[in-house]
Amino acid sequence: MKKKQLKLFRSTSLFMIFAVFILTSCSTTKKIDTAFKNAEAFKQGFSGLAVYDPSENKMIYQRYSDKYFTPASNTKLLTFYAGLKVLGDSIPALKYVVKNDSLIFWGTGDPSFLYPDLPESMVYQFLKNSKEKLYYLPPVFNEAHFGPGWAWDDYNSYYSVERSAFPIYGNYVKFDFIPGLDIPMSSPSFFEDKLVIEPDASPEIIRDPAANIFRHKSFIGNKGFSQIVPFKYSPELFVKLLADTLKKPVEIIRQKTEGFSDMKTLYSLPADSLYKTMLQQSDNFIAEQILFLVSGKISDSLKTDLAIDHIKENFLQDLPDEPFWVDGSGLSRYNLVTPRSMVKLLEKISREVPQKRLSKLIATGGKSGTIKNSYVADEPYIFAKTGTLRNNHSLSGYLKARSGKVLIFSFMNNNYTVPSSEIKKQMELILRKIYEKY
Repeated sequence: MKKKQLKLFRSTSLFMIFAVFILTSCSTTKKIDTAFKNAEAFKQGFSGLAVYDPSENKMIYQRYSDKYFTPASNTKLLTFYAGLKVLGDSIPALKYVVKNDSLIFWGTGDPSFLYPDLPESMVYQFLKNSKEKLYYLPPVFNEAHFGPGWAWDDYNSYYSVERSAFPIYGNYVKFDFIPGLDIPMSSPSFFEDKLVIEPDASPEIIRDPAANIFRHKSFIGNKGFSQIVPFKYSPELFVKLLADTLKKPVEIIRQKTEGFSDMKTLYSLPADSLYKTMLQQSDNFIAEQILFLVSGKISDSLKTDLAIDHIKENFLQDLPDEPFWVDGSGLSRYNLVTPRSMVKLLEKISREVPQKRLSKLIATGGKSGTIKNSYVADEPYIFAKTGTLRNNHSLSGYLKARSGKVLIFSFMNNNYTVPSSEIKKQMELILRKIYEKY
């Protein structure tokens, strides 16, 4: 009799625990639905949310999770995954051969050479210390300097630098306006004689769309500032910049690389150095160049489409909905992805990258990256990638609930007309509810 009573007690207890879980889950879902319904910020735009529990292998909340959204810089998560699957631990910086007294080298797409936002690579010392004559061989590169669907009038903005086979200085110039000086200081100094003062020009520097002529009016003010302006890239400019930097001659040659049987590769940085800057600071330049690096690994060309097609075909067939993916950074509005596909991608990433390593690469709420000032808590609970274009904001990543359970989520918002700060405020309220209830 006692055994039967014990068995009945256990069964009843399990049922009650299950019932409480179901009721709590339903209550949380209802609260989230109510939050969406009552928030003015969400009323005119289009918002979707998917929250997945990998330990239970099930979605715990979905709102338009099967609808396509413009992901903006959430696209960088696709680029990150591409790098994980193809590039390995170290980044190939350049390829080269030594022929008699000549060192012939060409680019791989590596963005790190003399880029201030990355650690110093081995390339500068390698070229500087070379005793051979330097010859730059432009590789096969048929890409436009801008990606498909990029806004043409962003060419002067820091976030829209040109893509190239062998970047240098991040493909931009930094101008420092200093009180007492009419003409700003430029870095690299190579561009100082490209500055043109015009009385009717903007106080800020505007580059000519098709040339490296930088126009501005005389600086009058007692508070200095800095401006980053992309330069117009060409192999010829690269060689001039490189020669000016190394203080030694560099020449261009034109020939095919197929005949180089003794070709070698020089590696620059650990791959995580690129991933961390791309994910935490949402660096568009690094994201675009990573796809060139991937393309160069799987083919003899640096071409974004080759990299994207390879990753989709070989590693993303299991996503719930096929992503429309056209660039590395997410600057293009042609990119489209569903929240549930983004969640699946994040699950795949978590299987590739241990949590300790991943937490160092991705932005952390209240602590680092693009969400340093958002999702603040005594114990960080949001580890995610932001994505923002005008009238679009997304956040996809990992949520560590109060219980310790790690959930995967993708929260996407398109076509709203309110300030982004209002969208972000409501997103934070909803994600906080999920943190507290799970």
